[in-house]
Amino acid sequence: MAFDQSYSAPRQAGVFFERRELERLLRLYGRMVAEGEWRDYGMDSLRDVAVFSVFRRTAEQPLYRIEKRPALAKRQGAWAVVGEGGHVLRRGHELEQVLRFFDKGRFKVVD
Repeated sequence: MAFDQSYSAPRQAGVFFERRELERLLRLYGRMVAEGEWRDYGMDSLRDVAVFSVFRRTAEQPLYRIEKRPALAKRQGAWAVVGEGGHVLRRGHELEQVLRFFDKGRFKVVD
């Protein structure tokens, strides 16, 4: 019996967004697109983290990454908003709490 090297073992199940989490993320994305802040998004599901990345332009690095890490749920919180430089801007136990980061008022120039 020969060993077939083209066979790969089944991937372990990764971390995914639940339906209501994904719905909330896409609602935020739609709002920010309407405001002209964001233009594209990407999702990735890895073994230990699920990532929702948002871009100002498609060819750039992500402007923000919203990460779900269930391993940190009891300590720092499973949810985090990570900025362009890789700095954690907000971390928490609930998605709604973390997404309030994007609700902050921004200063606008008024003529």
